[in-house]
Amino acid sequence: MPPIDEAFDRLWPEAQRMHLLDDTLSRDRQRDGELTPAMTQRFVDLATYARRTGADAILFTCSAFGPAIEVAGKAAGIPTLKPNEAMFVQALDSGSKVGLVVTFEPSLESLAGELRAMANERGAPIELRTVYVPEAMQDLAEGRAGEHHRKIAHAAAALADCEAVMLGQFSMAAAQAEVQARVRCPVLTTPSCAVHALRQALG
Repeated sequence: MPPIDEAFDRLWPEAQRMHLLDDTLSRDRQRDGELTPAMTQRFVDLATYARRTGADAILFTCSAFGPAIEVAGKAAGIPTLKPNEAMFVQALDSGSKVGLVVTFEPSLESLAGELRAMANERGAPIELRTVYVPEAMQDLAEGRAGEHHRKIAHAAAALADCEAVMLGQFSMAAAQAEVQARVRCPVLTTPSCAVHALRQALG
């Protein structure tokens, strides 16, 4: 939650926010190795609850659940944004050779599929290079933020010849400055891109 709050504070401070957290979804996704119908229903439940509280839009912030978020958005009937959707748009606008860095391995296949599908819809060629950074997420969870950032920046250096580098999870946003120091192309983060997109969607 801190990365998205920081982005709202910086880019759209007047927006009212409500956080809903199911902190077992990512663990269950990793345990089961796939997105199950029961997990999808949990997203629908969260989205419809948010709508009933009076929310005008929903932003989901876990990157491994794209198909579930699409179902939840249809059920809620209000603008519902996948965490990486806006970042993907900016990346494709930057060029055809893009890099994606993640610290949660199950999200890699889902994100790569979403990005390639978006590129196909645009009729745009894409050369996607991906990097998974093991142990970085555990570093962050155990309070070693500096080590988390260092590992991500070190891994992202392999993408220095890309036209854009994406940090694929909200939890990675604070590593942007260190990654930017290792590559010349724009380094995109999910929170900033998402806040811009939500503000535009709601006028």
